Order: sequence, then C-alpha cells, then structure tokens
Amino acid sequence: MELRQIEYFVAVAEERHFTRAAARMHVAQSGLSASIRALERDLGAALFVRSTRRVELTEAGRALLAEARRTLHTVTAAREAVAAVQGLLRGNLAVGTIQCLGGIDLPRALGRFRTAHPGVRIALRQGSSPDLIDQVRGGALDLAFVSEPPDGSAAAVTLTPLEQQPMVLACAPGHPLGAAGAVALAELDTETYVDFAPGWVTRDVTDHALRRAGLSRRVALEVNDVHTLLDLVAQGLGVALVPESFRHKQTSARFVPVAGTAPVWRTAIATTTDRDPSAATRAFLTAEGIGRIGPAATTRSCAR
Repeated sequence: MELRQIEYFVAVAEERHFTRAAARMHVAQSGLSASIRALERDLGAALFVRSTRRVELTEAGRALLAEARRTLHTVTAAREAVAAVQGLLRGNLAVGTIQCLGGIDLPRALGRFRTAHPGVRIALRQGSSPDLIDQVRGGALDLAFVSEPPDGSAAAVTLTPLEQQPMVLACAPGHPLGAAGAVALAELDTETYVDFAPGWVTRDVTDHALRRAGLSRRVALEVNDVHTLLDLVAQGLGVALVPESFRHKQTSARFVPVAGTAPVWRTAIATTTDRDPSAATRAFLTAEGIGRIGPAATTRSCAR
C-alpha cells in the first residue's frame, strides 16, 4: 500500500466521483482508477460500488476511510514538524462554514492567513452544520464554523463559542403581530410556519424552544436558504423564528422581539477532540484569537 494510493482513495471517497477526484489530485482519471484497482487487489476487497452516476463506499471502504485519514494526518504532521524546524509553515487548512457567518469575517481572515502563510493550501467548504460537524469528526475538515446544536454538544467534537443572538419573529407587513412591541411564544400557537428542513440547527432551536413552552406548530413550507424563507414570510405564507440579525437582510418582512426568555441562536467553531490540530490550524486559530470572541462580535449571519 503506497501513500499516493491512500491519497487517491480518500479523494474518491470524499468526492464520490472518480472524475472530480482526479481533477482534485491533478492526475489523469485513468491513472487514478488504476491506482484504486491496485489498492483493492492489494487489500483483497472492493472499496467502492461504482455506478454511472455515483460512487459509494463499500463496508470495507468505510472501514478503511477512517484509518486512511488518520494516516494522512500523521504524514502531514511529520511534514509540518520538519517545516517548523526550517522556520516555515506548510501543509493544508480545510475549513467549513455555514452559508453566512457572524462573529468573524471569514474571507478576510482567510486572506490574512494566506498572506502570512503562502505555503499553506487553503480549502473551504460550505454546508449545513450537521454535515460540517460530521466532516470535522471524520477528519475531512480541520475546523468548521457552525450553528451550535440546542443541547450544546456534539460527539467527538469540541465546540468553542463564537457568538450568540436572540431569535425574533419574522412575519408579513400586514400580519396582526407585525406592529406589536413584543410577542409571546404562546401567541404563535395557531400560526403556520416557514422553516428550514428537519436537522438544520436553526429549526432545532425553534423546535426545542416551542416544546419547552408546551406548544406545537405546523411547518407548511420548508426551504434551504434564508432569502427564500424571508420572501415567503413577506408574502404572508407563514411566520418564522429567526436569528435577530436577519432583520438586516433586504426584505419587506417585519421583525418582532420575543417577550420573556427568547430562544437563542449560537455559533461555534467545531474542532475534533481525538486528534491534535495541525500546525496550520493552530496558526489560524491563534491569529484570529479564536476562543476570545464573544457575544458582542459582528452579526452578519445566515443560519443553518
């Protein structure tokens, strides 16, 4: 088993596509495919189920993936140790983020890091918080900026607080509650809701808060981006509970504070607990003062 074979295997496993994996590794697809077949012969097991549209891991492939990532992490750490002796910082920094983010200007932060450490290859992926947390846990990402689950925990992942803000009611301009100074959760008991799909943290926060208040609700419209959500709300198709910073979006929807103890939406930095962070990860977190950013940070956000 060669290191290059392991790198190719991880690329195919993450891309779920041989052509994309070959482009990512800057090799011909034929060469990558031949390397994977040689690895399968060496291990005596098929690693992928191949189809014309998608590539899926077999049980043997799933077992290998975790070990392969650990192997690559160890190799990266060894290279970084040598670079550190030479006074250089090299390697990779894979960052995940929800669509929009408060608490840190991520493009500017990555730009500063690139200027300070041009030898580090930066990769960025957007996704939902549960998916990003899974990728941090599995080693595909070094860190991710995510919405914190309502219970504040994620197995095998450390969540460092970034910012928090209250949830507010979003409703149509002509809605009876639109002119209220504040609205109690109990007043929303009969409302129809617009929300994100189940499993998205913003929805989980709302569901958790309403259950604690002894309320049920009907989500009639499910979306996957904040702008569509606000457009539907503005047209009177439902109400939504959203992070307070959504009021700064371009929309005709009205925003009303929640009376009493409002649900709180929190963002955090997710890092793994079972591996030491890479030198590039440590340098990025240190440069941005991660862990010292509190609730007063900026609030440019899209929840997910």
